[in-house]
Amino acid sequence: MRMPNKFFMVSLLLTAFLSPLCVNAQTPEQRGLEISQEADRRGNGFDDFRAEMEMILKNRHGDESRRYIRIMGLEVEDDGDKGLSIFDEPADVKGTAMLTHSHKVKTDDQWLYLPALKRVKRIASRNKSGPYMGSEFAYEDLGSQEVEKYTYKYLRDEVFQGKDCFVVERYPVDKYSGYTRQVTWIDKAEYRPQRTDFYDRKNALLKKLTFIGYKKYLENHWRPDEMFMENHQTGKTTRILWKNYRFRTGLKDNDFQVNDLKRAR
Repeated sequence: MRMPNKFFMVSLLLTAFLSPLCVNAQTPEQRGLEISQEADRRGNGFDDFRAEMEMILKNRHGDESRRYIRIMGLEVEDDGDKGLSIFDEPADVKGTAMLTHSHKVKTDDQWLYLPALKRVKRIASRNKSGPYMGSEFAYEDLGSQEVEKYTYKYLRDEVFQGKDCFVVERYPVDKYSGYTRQVTWIDKAEYRPQRTDFYDRKNALLKKLTFIGYKKYLENHWRPDEMFMENHQTGKTTRILWKNYRFRTGLKDNDFQVNDLKRAR
């Protein structure tokens, strides 16, 4: 029996060694999607929640205004979550309410009730990039961040504020999005977003969102105490302070109906 030549033997050894590596190799797009799917998976299972929010708006000259809002959210199986925001103070926005029905693969449905006009206004798809109630958050920022709304690309590992993070770039699928891309720092320990940079339609840095002071609820659900959005083009900022989180309070789909928005209290 003729023995295989040295070149053949080396080829066999290389194939045996490299095959597992080839199977496990991922493209940056695959890796980015995988990280985002894991972050999404860890955020599931809260059922519903209530919370209170203080929104602090500051212009480039340092002038401040504050708004106090109650928030309700409902987890929806096989679709995006539902959310309701009700403004309590100041008097000029008291009674204003916004309802969001998020979706995985189509544009979110959003409605705004304006008590001064006594009518419900539907937020058009083309307008979702506009500012929400004068803040630095856009309407599209307020829907649940479903994985299917973006495509992804892993960029690198990086330390941010002392935490080892994945840095993932994501690109909105919605053609009416106000962003060309977003770059997010996700900590490796718990897969929580730590920072997101938003780039406008001209691919210029528009604003930066930082998540501060995470606390754990229901044994494995993390929520930030604070979210700070800074607009790098206008110098304006919006700081959101969260408090009094309550989970599994018994909210149902009937609590998030458009027809009841005028009566939201």
